[in-house]
Amino acid sequence: MIQIPCRDEAEQLPETLAALPAFLHGVHEVEWLVIDDGSSDDTTEVALEHGVHAVLRLPENRGLANAFSIGLEAACRRGADIIVNVDGDNQYDAAAIPALVADILAGRADIVVGCRPIERIAHFPWWKKRLQRLGSAVVRAVSNVRIDDATSGFRAYSRDAAMRLNVYSRYTYTLETLIQAGQTGLRIKSVPVEVNPPTRPSRLIRSVPEYIARSVLTILRSFLIYRPLEFFMLPSVLCALLGISIGAKFTFDYFYGQGDGHIQSLILAAMLVMVGTIGGAVGLLANQLAVNRRLLEEQQQSRRRAEWRPMP
Repeated sequence: MIQIPCRDEAEQLPETLAALPAFLHGVHEVEWLVIDDGSSDDTTEVALEHGVHAVLRLPENRGLANAFSIGLEAACRRGADIIVNVDGDNQYDAAAIPALVADILAGRADIVVGCRPIERIAHFPWWKKRLQRLGSAVVRAVSNVRIDDATSGFRAYSRDAAMRLNVYSRYTYTLETLIQAGQTGLRIKSVPVEVNPPTRPSRLIRSVPEYIARSVLTILRSFLIYRPLEFFMLPSVLCALLGISIGAKFTFDYFYGQGDGHIQSLILAAMLVMVGTIGGAVGLLANQLAVNRRLLEEQQQSRRRAEWRPMP
């Protein structure tokens, strides 16, 4: 199943669909699925006119990440063993789709990411190139997944991987799903892909500050969900150590008759140690909640395998 989450892409969709393969080596059947995320134009009609097998029309705009998740579920319910996600603006070169699915067909990967040649893309401004590299580096540090283009939406998922993923953000799914996949043990590979000339300005990056803020929030939330002990323990230990150091200095000065007038140091030390202790306790509690969440996710996967069966 090749799924295309899109909104108001009636003008670009014909070119996108024309580049998609109707047959793939090693695959018995290829279908196209368009998720119309509350478009105000004729996206649905254009999709059906150009041979799309199914269209999911959402009554209102729910955001790219939500449309992506809905597409995964719909693809699984239609019996897809592999789901390839592409953008509706024809950003990615569809000729790379066979390479994307090859590792999944061979059983070597659960998710394959199409990595763009970031430094060679002429229409990418310098700040976008730097942000792409920074985002990939942060994802690599958080999830231990080495992908050079973590923000690429051109990906292939096995059926099992699609059933495991949960997307909590409405903004974008790219960073969150990679971090989640890395923390849950899914095998992730990458293949180089080319891009087509831009057809319109990006709708996802309306402003640099907003993009950075949303990306940082997504990474922090994912880190909190999947590595809560480290999230809380590192700042807690630093606070506690700083408080102990200040307290030790005050005690040393006090015994040598130099503690007068420095009571504020003692108060600060006590506050820092208290904050560190509370943060450590919260970290331990959050870690236990993360264990419970993993158990719930296992139950969710079993339920999805039972419910997300191909439609008759």
